Parts: sequence; C-alpha cells; structure tokens
Amino acid sequence: MDVIELLPRLHLLRFPVGQAYLWHDGAESTLIDAGAIGAGRTIADALVALGRAPGDVRRIVLTHFHEDHAGGAGEFAALSGAEVLAHALDAPFVRGELTGPPPRFEDWELPIHAEVSRHLPRGASVRPRSVTPVSDGDVLDFGGGARVVHVPGHTEGSIALFLPGEGVLFTGDTVAASPVDGAVMPGVFNLDRPRLVNSLRRLAALDADVACFGHGDPVVGSASAALRKAADSHPATG
Repeated sequence: MDVIELLPRLHLLRFPVGQAYLWHDGAESTLIDAGAIGAGRTIADALVALGRAPGDVRRIVLTHFHEDHAGGAGEFAALSGAEVLAHALDAPFVRGELTGPPPRFEDWELPIHAEVSRHLPRGASVRPRSVTPVSDGDVLDFGGGARVVHVPGHTEGSIALFLPGEGVLFTGDTVAASPVDGAVMPGVFNLDRPRLVNSLRRLAALDADVACFGHGDPVVGSASAALRKAADSHPATG
C-alpha cells in the first residue's frame, strides 16, 4: 500500500484495488473507506508510520458497501475501536445481514471487472459489530463539519462527504479518474447509471477545491471545474 500526503491534514491510502483516505483533526483522525478484506492491519501499520496510533481514528465512514471499500472496516474497527458509519440503505450489507445487489454491468465494463476481481483478496471479511446509519444532510464531527451527501446510483446508499470549510470532497465511486489520462469521469460498475450521472451533477454544483475519488488520482486544486466538465459531458436524465 502507498501512503501519499495530499494536504497537511489529508493522506491517501492506495491499495492494489481502490483507495481510502485519512483526515486529521489534531490528534484525532477519520478514515474514509477501509479497503478490501485484510486491509485493517495494513491501515494500522500506515498510521504508526505516520506517527499515529490506530486508536487515534475515531470513526470509519464508508461511502458504500462494496468489498473494495468496506471489506477492511470490521477488522480495522476491531483494532482501533473506531465507530463505523454508512448510509442507512447500505448499512445492512456492511453488517452482513443481507447480500447487496450486484452492479448492472455495461458490456464494455465486463472485462475490466474481471481484471479487477483478480486482484481482490479472497475469504470472508470481519463484519463490524455495529454500523451507525447516516442520511443526506447529516453533519459529522470532523473537518470542521463534514456534510453527508446522498449520491445514489453506484449503490442505493452511496454517499459523498463534503467539508465546506476546507473545500474537500470525498466522492466514493460516484466519480473516478481515468487510469489512462486522469480525466474525471462517472464511476463504473453501477446499480443505476442514469441516477449516478445525476448524482455526479449534484456533486459538481459544490464548491470543491480538492476531490478525492474511490479510484484514480485525486484532483488537488480547482476540483469543481473538473467535476463540472465531467458532468457537462454526461447529460442529466430523469
């Protein structure tokens, strides 16, 4: 795993598939997404390398239930004592009470998904003991007040997190950056692509300077302009 400082208070944790983020408020930290199965110990080691401890992480906020984002949540929560939060619609899948619906793949996505799946760890994930549900408009106690933005489409309960005072936006898989040229684009492997595109347009209306994606390089500087360009190239529906 690579650990990259994006801002003095923000680190990117890059896994073989996907990525997570650490936001720091003084001695307290927040983890946004938690990697795949087995990532909990790797995240704990990364914190130690940064001069912090796993117990400094007070909360793990999951942008959605997919295994490359939520698979490590239970393991890291057990190591750190952190609270796990997810949208109410995705929380039952994170807890393992229900099996989440699979994406509706477009034909061109199938070979990409097959390749990604080869790099995901196998086995059963450690489920969080509890998951605190969040909803659109909730304000979480980090980053000066992190606003929950419900962005359905990738999953029914997908969320983004916006820190208005910091100009930082965590999009989850609603938005991605192309591995080829870094262009900002709608996320792939969606439950409902038209709804996802509408959610992208909602995020593009926010005044974000930094945009942190679930896959692909973040945009550091003038992120809202990049999001608007991506939204303008994909007309809203519905």
